[in-house]
Amino acid sequence: MIAKIIIKRRFKEGYTPQIVSILNDIRRLAMSWPGYQSGETLIKNGFPNDMTVISTWRSFEQWRAWKESDDRKKFEAMLEIYQEGATKYEEYLLGSPLHRS
Repeated sequence: MIAKIIIKRRFKEGYTPQIVSILNDIRRLAMSWPGYQSGETLIKNGFPNDMTVISTWRSFEQWRAWKESDDRKKFEAMLEIYQEGATKYEEYLLGSPLHRS
């Protein structure tokens, strides 16, 4: 079943170029991982330090393999330098459980 992952972060003010660069690097690497389908980065209107990444994966297992990978953890540590608070993850299934085959 398709997995939609929502990742929310609040960053310190004044580091947008560095943050966007790291997020782009993470996405480039994720694109080569099995199961990755798409991703987008959203900046909250009126609150440019609040960013949300939404990614789509073929399965939760493939998402979790990526999430726990050393490559991703390296970039996550780089982002944490600029963050205010912890990263928040939300995991969703695409579609209704009533229509599973």
